[in-house]
Amino acid sequence: MNLYDSLPDAVATVFGAEALADLSYDVLTVDVPPGSWIPSLEIARDKLGCTYFDWLSAVDEPGTGFRVCAHVVSLENHRVRRLLLRTTVPHSAPSLPSAVAIYAGAEWHERETHEMFGVVFTDHPHLVPLLLPENFEGHPLRKDFVLAARVAKAWPGAKEPGEAHDPNAPKRRQMLPPGVPDPNDWGPLKGQLPPAPARPARGARAAAAGTAGAEAPARPARRARSVADGSTSQAATPAEPGAEGAPPRPARRTRSVSEGSASQATPAAESGATPPVSEAAPEAAPQSDPAPGQAIRGRTVAPGRRPAPRSADAPWHHAQPAFTEPQPPPAPAAGPEPGAGPAVSEPAEPDDPHGPDGPDGPDTNGGDA
Repeated sequence: MNLYDSLPDAVATVFGAEALADLSYDVLTVDVPPGSWIPSLEIARDKLGCTYFDWLSAVDEPGTGFRVCAHVVSLENHRVRRLLLRTTVPHSAPSLPSAVAIYAGAEWHERETHEMFGVVFTDHPHLVPLLLPENFEGHPLRKDFVLAARVAKAWPGAKEPGEAHDPNAPKRRQMLPPGVPDPNDWGPLKGQLPPAPARPARGARAAAAGTAGAEAPARPARRARSVADGSTSQAATPAEPGAEGAPPRPARRTRSVSEGSASQATPAAESGATPPVSEAAPEAAPQSDPAPGQAIRGRTVAPGRRPAPRSADAPWHHAQPAFTEPQPPPAPAAGPEPGAGPAVSEPAEPDDPHGPDGPDGPDTNGGDA
């Protein structure tokens, strides 16, 4: 069993009493004091099997210091075990022993950390700038580093297209991004620019306007109505001048729940009855309950229940076939044609077709006279 698997529970036994450990997202993080930086790296390489050096860098923590981090990995038995070893040095004396003797790959990482954060790694074989020129001043990744390029050149967006050609065009108020000081306080134009006009507070502007002119009336409260009164738009419409004792407005709804809304009333054309009572009527016309089991318009009403009103805008209340064949119009009744004489009644045929003469009766077409 690898000693790495006993962490973070056995961190005090492995790295010392002052060490703190946490395991999250398959990464073991161990914080040690600056004095235990080199011994902790040796423990990680020799006891935990972290022979693969990944990277080394720092983080500027305002009010705390520079937190130097080294990420090493163990590849024993084809299993990846990650260890993030951290320590913190103060801003006033950012110094730490070099780890080149333990991990040779830390040489370039310490050079970059030195020029970006200003952390000095003692016993480093060649601590010279790696990315920045030799005459560069400052450490760019510190939180207090001034963005000198923004002081020498205006912030992008301070001018709109066409403003450079028209010096009298109005310009927007310039804003300084984080990390950029006032050009009048730092930079090549220090002390040469007029102070920027400060925008007075809202109360100061109101006081100046009051002293310049006549005393302005006090502004009324924005809301003088209670919650129960509602808003001003919900107040009742006042009566016309001269009309005293005007009747109050009727209620917006005078129909009961059982009667339904006005759109659910039965249309007069369908039922053949009188038009429905107006919505503002105080009482609806009484309706007689149908007899138990009586069918009304194809519906059977249960005993003791009133049929629900129908609406003209609800086609599903009227059951009709989907396709209705047109019926031919009825034929007109047969009557005497105009200008014809009186109708002659034909003699009725005898009930017995075989009369006295019968089918073999006398021959009227010929024969012996």
